[in-house]
Amino acid sequence: MMDLNDLYREVIVDHNRSPRNFRRIDGATHTADGYNPLCGDRLTLSMKLEDGVIRDVAFEGSGCAISTASASLMTESLKGRTVAEAETLFDKFHRLLTAGGDENDPALGKLAVLAGVRQYPARIKCAILCWHAARAALHGDKSATTE
Repeated sequence: MMDLNDLYREVIVDHNRSPRNFRRIDGATHTADGYNPLCGDRLTLSMKLEDGVIRDVAFEGSGCAISTASASLMTESLKGRTVAEAETLFDKFHRLLTAGGDENDPALGKLAVLAGVRQYPARIKCAILCWHAARAALHGDKSATTE
């Protein structure tokens, strides 16, 4: 039987090799750039919102495997959510990695596998970069860093 660490590694590798929603959204209504100076990760996040709902979300850029996998998983998780739901999910994911949030919270879905990042404190900023960029985009900011 696969243990949680194996699943963590498998998901990271899969989403790094084949990132979902790795593209530019033509006609995006919200965008933000993200930068992690510790690791060198850079991404541009774009969203299309309609009536307060995230209809599409995608990212471009380059980064480490954790950063890319997290962005891939995040884009899958945010599609179809309201802005308020996205904010709640941001808070739950942030707590999961920084304050020992509940990895069994059903709201996290596939994102819970990234709880394994907690074992590598220096990599937490890699995993949350895309989330800071998403929050910045939703708030009308054009950039976010993990400093």
